[in-house]
Amino acid sequence: MEIYALYLCLGIVAGLISGLFGLSGGVVIVPILIFTFAAQGFSQDVLTHLAIGTSLATIVVTSISSIFAHHKRGAVLWSVVIWLTPGIIVGAAFGATFAVSIGGPVLQLSFGIFLCLVAMTMASSLQPGGVRSLPGVVGKSIMGAVIGFVSSIFGIGGGSLSVPGLSWFKVPMKNAVATSSACGLPIAVSGVFVYLVQGWGEVDLPAGAWGFVYLPAFIGIVCASAFSAKWGARLAHQLPADILRIGFAVLLLVVGVRFIWRNAGVLF
Repeated sequence: MEIYALYLCLGIVAGLISGLFGLSGGVVIVPILIFTFAAQGFSQDVLTHLAIGTSLATIVVTSISSIFAHHKRGAVLWSVVIWLTPGIIVGAAFGATFAVSIGGPVLQLSFGIFLCLVAMTMASSLQPGGVRSLPGVVGKSIMGAVIGFVSSIFGIGGGSLSVPGLSWFKVPMKNAVATSSACGLPIAVSGVFVYLVQGWGEVDLPAGAWGFVYLPAFIGIVCASAFSAKWGARLAHQLPADILRIGFAVLLLVVGVRFIWRNAGVLF
């Protein structure tokens, strides 16, 4: 029962982060699942991929809840979402396929570096200068493919890439956050499909796993995150989040450094 309570608490935090910052809860879900799976004695050969696949599965639900909350406020730029989606779907499928092909320690090292970069971006008070308009169809497709590729490797919904990317093109922050939430759905659907298929029949998976998706964790997280994402979206429109943003950036930095420290040996 304690492990399910942990998954429920994790879902609350992940949903709040998704709605509040436009970041996917995956930046929290993946590292905690890695630590939790290791404590449960899951095989080191599969636990990292299992954490990433499970994270993407939860984002399917979290993003839907967050999309509805932002859409009610008229903040989602659907014309942008539509043009980004084809590239996102293709990029996410390739990213997930690539992630499955590499070892867990390399993935954890890469994820640690990624978390540090996200932390520094969040902590920075600099605003992108940017240009005045979004790119054309080809540019949006490339942008979507890059977001999808990187996001599915690390089990995130793309907010840490799409929010600063959209801000670079002078999209107002609240619209960038809302549009990023909508982009998380095709990332998650495309990526989790690959993790399900590629992991199916893997001999080292624990009971309760469907491919690289661990159902007990998925169920516990989505039961809580579907509601808390709405709360986070409301807070994003009501509260200045500077202090919370800095605190969260510090947390990501600490976790990122820990992953780098534990897995730096794969480089030598």
